[in-house]
Amino acid sequence: MTNEDILNGIGKFSELDCELFEKYSTRQKLNKDEFILKQGEICNSLHFVIEGSFIQYQIKDVDEKIIDLHMSNEWMFNQDSLTEQIPSKTNIRAYSNSEILTLSLNGFHFLCSKSQTFLQFAKILNQDKHRTSLFDSSLNPLEKYEFINKIRPKLTNTFPLKLIASYLKLAPETLSRVRATS
Repeated sequence: MTNEDILNGIGKFSELDCELFEKYSTRQKLNKDEFILKQGEICNSLHFVIEGSFIQYQIKDVDEKIIDLHMSNEWMFNQDSLTEQIPSKTNIRAYSNSEILTLSLNGFHFLCSKSQTFLQFAKILNQDKHRTSLFDSSLNPLEKYEFINKIRPKLTNTFPLKLIASYLKLAPETLSRVRATS
């Protein structure tokens, strides 16, 4: 996947925009269980998953509480930590061997200063807040499962039931029953 392909997933960018993006972004390969962000660190980058998968979670007591699951062709970052520059309350860890493209916050600000076109990244920066409110308030277990199957159909093939249940804020047994009836 080229950097131009990644940008085209956000909006329309000129050839010069693509060249600037190429200059200010980096690619990195990560092994399973490597972290790109640990709880307490400040998130200073946006990451695009080229290949692989990641989990974003909090440690509550001794359990991992899944906040988000990330797959190929998705952007990931800690929303609050990145936008407010405060310590992260979550970890982001590679669930499988992966490759990512990273754009630092400073690089992003520079790109925005050179081209207003990069303000299209607001679509990415605002996506997590919508997901959280959607899952936390309005959907019953069946609707949550149907929603992820419609919007993110590869999720159920990429991650085990226990992680998906935590992501949907359901008990694994509840998710098993929902899957059996859908």
